[in-house]
Amino acid sequence: MSVWDQLEMLGQFAMLSAIAVGGAISMVPDIARYMVDEKALLSAAQFSEAVAGAQAVPGPNVLFITLLGWQTAGAVGALLATLGLLVPSSVITYHANRWRSGNLDTRAVRAIRLGLSPLAVGLTLSAGWVLAAGAVTHWTLALFCAVTVGVCLASRLNPLWLIALGAALGPLVLP
Repeated sequence: MSVWDQLEMLGQFAMLSAIAVGGAISMVPDIARYMVDEKALLSAAQFSEAVAGAQAVPGPNVLFITLLGWQTAGAVGALLATLGLLVPSSVITYHANRWRSGNLDTRAVRAIRLGLSPLAVGLTLSAGWVLAAGAVTHWTLALFCAVTVGVCLASRLNPLWLIALGAALGPLVLP
C-alpha cells in the first residue's frame, strides 16, 4: 500500500468517524464498502472474520479498526486507521458533551437525543447485516443467523446462550 493509499485510508476513517452515530460498529457498512467493494483490500469473508475476531477479544469494540488497518497496511495502517477513527469523534464528542452539559433542559438536547437513538439502532442493524452477508457461506449458517435474529427480537434470552448453541451445533451440521 503506497503512502497516498495510506493517507486516503486515514482520511476515509476520519470522515466516517466525524459522522458516526452509535459507536465504531455502526461504521461497518461504510468501512466494508470502502475496503471490500471499492479498494478490494479484503474479501467480504476476511472483513467479517476480522471484525468478529476483534469483537471476541476483551477490550474496546474499536479494536477491529486497528486490525483492519494492520491487515491492509501493517503497523502504519493500524496506527493511521486507529487515529483516523479516534481523533475526529473524540474532539466532536468532547465539545458536544460540554455544550450538552450546559443545556440539559433545552428542547434542542432532547430533540438530538431522540433523533439520534433510532439512527444508531439502524446503523447497528446494518452493520449486523453486512457482517452476516460476509460470514454466511452455507445455507445452515443462514438458517442459524435467521433463527438467532428471530429469537433475539422475540425474547429476552441472553444472546450468549444462542452463541453457545451455535458453537455446539455448528460442527455437527456444517460440511
